[in-house]
Amino acid sequence: MTAELVIAWLVLAVWIYLLAFRGGFWLMRQRDDVDELERPSAWPSVTAIIPARDEAKLVPRSLGSLLAQDYPGRFSVLLVDDQSSDGTAAIARSVATDAKFDVAIVSGQALPAGWTGKVWAMQQGLAHVDAGGDQPDYLLFTDADIEYALDALRRLVSRAEQDDLVMTSIMAKLNCESVAERALIPAFVFFFQMLYPFSWVNRRTAKTAAAAGGCMLVDGRAFERAGGLGKIRGAMIDDCALAALLKKEGPIWVGLSNRVRSLRAYPRFGDIRRMVARSAYAQLRFSPFLLITTIFAMIFAYLTPPFFALNGNFPANFLGLAAWALMALAYLPILHFYRIFPLWAAMLSRQPMRRSLSIRRISTGGAEADNGRGAVRRLQPSNDRGFQYRSEQDGAR
Repeated sequence: MTAELVIAWLVLAVWIYLLAFRGGFWLMRQRDDVDELERPSAWPSVTAIIPARDEAKLVPRSLGSLLAQDYPGRFSVLLVDDQSSDGTAAIARSVATDAKFDVAIVSGQALPAGWTGKVWAMQQGLAHVDAGGDQPDYLLFTDADIEYALDALRRLVSRAEQDDLVMTSIMAKLNCESVAERALIPAFVFFFQMLYPFSWVNRRTAKTAAAAGGCMLVDGRAFERAGGLGKIRGAMIDDCALAALLKKEGPIWVGLSNRVRSLRAYPRFGDIRRMVARSAYAQLRFSPFLLITTIFAMIFAYLTPPFFALNGNFPANFLGLAAWALMALAYLPILHFYRIFPLWAAMLSRQPMRRSLSIRRISTGGAEADNGRGAVRRLQPSNDRGFQYRSEQDGAR
């Protein structure tokens, strides 16, 4: 058996494994909007905590959507203005005028050593809640660019109560209108689900833990038992760190939904590249070895099938074509979710092109960290799984 044929068989085996044995991640069955939920006998109290920095343009819609919830229980909202320079706090106060729920706007303080930006803003919100003395049953950690359907909170709480969950998280449906977004956002969500199969996350006996930082409903008692945000104060990817911490206390759930949406737009390819690159290297624990291994694994899995299909000798070309077909099949459900024409999954070089861009984004993130810039990045609120990075040299805290 030639080396070409061995490689072709291996890459086909990789895609068979991904489709058949990795939790069915590509089927996107973990959804918030496909099942009926039991109504709790009594609606628990909920407090939403929103870290916000320079979000004046988005706060009217995001905060407004929370204040419009049809939640029957006691609900309050606390926005932490993380030293914004665009009048975020003033606009938030105007939005909260005559709100049917209690709203508080808290001014954020300077970032202390050892904390990342978003987690510190969340902690200040928690401190304000603790000072009030009346502890809510649930905490909703959300972002200033997330918009909720009217019944979103009611469904979140219903699921948490029905399944006795310590964390219920929705991966917000990202904006997907520009050419860059339509080309890359589905690939980003696809890859995240491949790394953290939601069915494994939602299985009580599995160790896999993940969450989407834009929308995390947390049981207050479990959160306190776990030690609170101080346990993850320096976490670069705070949502998954919090999920891992809380899964030790009980079951968690993460899924997709049309009821929770991101308002943030990524009009240019560079916007998405920066969003992914700055988190990818942190996900690899800043390890050059893991970075190199990941790049070669992605080249092997995503570029080998079309290469062999177009340039290989028989039967390697047939095996490459089969792997390429499985790749396209796996991508169809995410295209349907984002209402993108399914033919994109079969177009020549589309999938490999997206993955090669992912490879470039990851390697770029590693290069930034290795030259000294990535190491000083701090988290600030955003929609891409709940954070965006800004560097010390750009003036972010």
